[in-house]
Amino acid sequence: MPVLQKQLKRSLTLISVSLLLAANTAIAATDLTMQENYLKARVKSHEQNMSPDEHASHVTPIDKSLDFHGVFYGFLPCNDCNGIKSTLSLKQKNNYLLVTQPAKESSREIYEKGKYEWNDETQRVILTSKDESKKRQYFIKEEGTLILLKDDGTQYTGDKADSYTIRRSDTVKAREVHIH
Repeated sequence: MPVLQKQLKRSLTLISVSLLLAANTAIAATDLTMQENYLKARVKSHEQNMSPDEHASHVTPIDKSLDFHGVFYGFLPCNDCNGIKSTLSLKQKNNYLLVTQPAKESSREIYEKGKYEWNDETQRVILTSKDESKKRQYFIKEEGTLILLKDDGTQYTGDKADSYTIRRSDTVKAREVHIH
């Protein structure tokens, strides 16, 4: 009988401890939910009481050019060849690499490095070559599409106007890849 009582006490103790732990976990989860709800309500109340000017004064502006990275591909028109295969890589710290290859017999790839600027107001990406001898402008049609502009910053017109488009690699299903 004493052995049975000892086992019963041990079992009851184990059950009691288990119940207490389960109750603590449930209470902790409820407390956490209550804290989250309180913080959400506090933020919402603060936002409603704040004027738009006050809100704008402490918000850090987002520089979209920092997120506008990627590799763009396209086959651009050419006057004295069948086209120009173009790969534009917009990298971090506003660096770019432009690789072009005219569609001619035994033509080499041409590499151009430099810096790019993102102008959100005019929706343009402006490339300036390392030696600053060339500037190219692209109109940002949408996040994954750039349209090459003329030297004066205007868009090409006519039958081939749509041919001056390059697209970011993640928006194009099939493409030729430059191997370096």
